[in-house]
Amino acid sequence: MSQSDPRRAIARTDVLLASPPLAAAAARLGRSSVRAAVAGAQDRARRGEIDPEEVAAAALAALPARASSLTPVLNATGVVVHTNIGRAPLSRAAVEAVLDATGYVDVELDLSTGARGRRGTGALAALREAVPAAQDALVVNNGAAALVLATTALAAGREVVVSRGEMVEIGDGFRLPDLIASTGARLREVGTTNRTHRQDYADAVGADTGCVLKVHPSNFRVEGFVSAAGLAELRDLRRPDGTRVPVVADIGSGLLAPDPVLPQEPDAATALRDGATIVTASGDKLLGGPQAGLVLGEQATVQQLRRHPLARALRVDKLTLAALEATVRTAASPVREALHATAEELRPRAERLARALGRDVVPVEGRVGGGGAPGVPLPGWAVELPVETVERLRRPASPDVPVVLARVEDGRGLVDVRCIPPDRDDDLLRALREALGTTGV
Repeated sequence: MSQSDPRRAIARTDVLLASPPLAAAAARLGRSSVRAAVAGAQDRARRGEIDPEEVAAAALAALPARASSLTPVLNATGVVVHTNIGRAPLSRAAVEAVLDATGYVDVELDLSTGARGRRGTGALAALREAVPAAQDALVVNNGAAALVLATTALAAGREVVVSRGEMVEIGDGFRLPDLIASTGARLREVGTTNRTHRQDYADAVGADTGCVLKVHPSNFRVEGFVSAAGLAELRDLRRPDGTRVPVVADIGSGLLAPDPVLPQEPDAATALRDGATIVTASGDKLLGGPQAGLVLGEQATVQQLRRHPLARALRVDKLTLAALEATVRTAASPVREALHATAEELRPRAERLARALGRDVVPVEGRVGGGGAPGVPLPGWAVELPVETVERLRRPASPDVPVVLARVEDGRGLVDVRCIPPDRDDDLLRALREALGTTGV
């Protein structure tokens, strides 16, 4: 290599790593990944693919925009609890709580005594306050885990009595019979697909009954000639020796109290009032919190679940506990706001976007999603777009433009503003303009 060889102008690795842009990237993404990007850019310069002075810029361009491969998206589908994009977005209070919990926190320590304390007391207290009918509470890592723990602790090696009309598939191919069988319990099916009476349960209960299970068929509806025994009818079922059979109510979507927008959706407070021994539910659906499984109910039964060895394997971390407590203690959440947004409130936002783009607005019906309130429409408004634009929204050309998920319905692309935070309307407009190839009017 001659003295005049331009490759001698390539900056040393330590000099490049000390430059402010790459030093900031190292603090965010880790020094090893930035060092690898620098080495790759230096190699490109040595091969003559880029000029030596472009090495720093090429290294930065090769680095990911975020430390995680997960890509933030704007949800313009109109589906509030969308499983494919992470279900419930966290509230600002929950995000702040998670940030507080990223360091050392008293998750399992009593600061007043310095002794070990019960894990997650704040989140458990918040749940009990939100559902006064619950004598105790327990949190595990998801809704299915809550149901598995309940049936394992109460009925492993015994029978779980359940209606044939509630033998549901909970998503991604996971079916209730398989889930229960994995716990070592045996399913005792009663009634028929469309009609199950109290007497069906009573006839099935015996000395080997571990519990009665009521499952909310959250992602479908059976209509017509139907009948189902309610919790109030099952609360006094007894084994031959006179002991009461625990009734486990899996309400699914995690509504803690009645909501007038979802009048047919079961909630924890009502289920416990009507006679459920314990209620199991998800934390990241209608509650609007992080992924978690909630167990609420009679203290003795909750304690039985807490003492089971499986509970340790299913416990949640400090970040989940922090987000859950903040969600329960604060009234506002993105899920609640999206569910309660009226068509009258949403229309001006959709019209503003449409005017800027020279497009039309159309009435639409959003959905609750996440297996909650099947068939319940959420009237709103959307910007109508060509179908091919929906694909471009999902794959923006510029890294500075947010990814937008819209929907296609009846041959139309629809951008539903229901689940878009109002302070992101300008970001949404920017993405729509790019996808349409226009600067707007």
